[in-house]
Amino acid sequence: MKKTIILLFIFAAGIVAVSLIIKHDDTVRKVAAVGLDAPDFELKDTEGRGWRLSELSGKVVFLNFWASWCDTCREENPSIQKLIDAEKGNDTFVFVSVLYKDDPLKAMDYMKANGLNFPVLIDNKNIAHEYGIKGIPETFILNRKGIIKGKIVGPQQWDAPDIRAAIRKLINSDG
Repeated sequence: MKKTIILLFIFAAGIVAVSLIIKHDDTVRKVAAVGLDAPDFELKDTEGRGWRLSELSGKVVFLNFWASWCDTCREENPSIQKLIDAEKGNDTFVFVSVLYKDDPLKAMDYMKANGLNFPVLIDNKNIAHEYGIKGIPETFILNRKGIIKGKIVGPQQWDAPDIRAAIRKLINSDG
């Protein structure tokens, strides 16, 4: 009889533990998607400077995930630099890149060798996972309120006239 009571107690305790685990894992995780607020993060760049996405509120943000070992990223990086150069002095636009599964030293060597000077954040908190990154390059375009207005998978010609016009439109709109 004592063994039965002990077994029932252990069984009940197990059910309670499992239900608590399931309830804890049931929490809805916010996923980055067009039309939603961009998940906030705080990362350091390759120079040790801290960046918090929410502090860029009021600016149009291009958030680009890339790596120096990625051939298609290497294809698009010169156009990123041209876009940044063209928007220099525009305090309502910022291009931020997040290094994806790459060695920051190798990435900085690559950037230096190719004349690139955009901010590179080190993803030591798995922000790429929160943004649902499956491959690179991937870029999220956020409006001035921090809402994701676009998600672009694959390389783009970022200095193209249509993209420059889209930036102007986002900067000049409220949403």
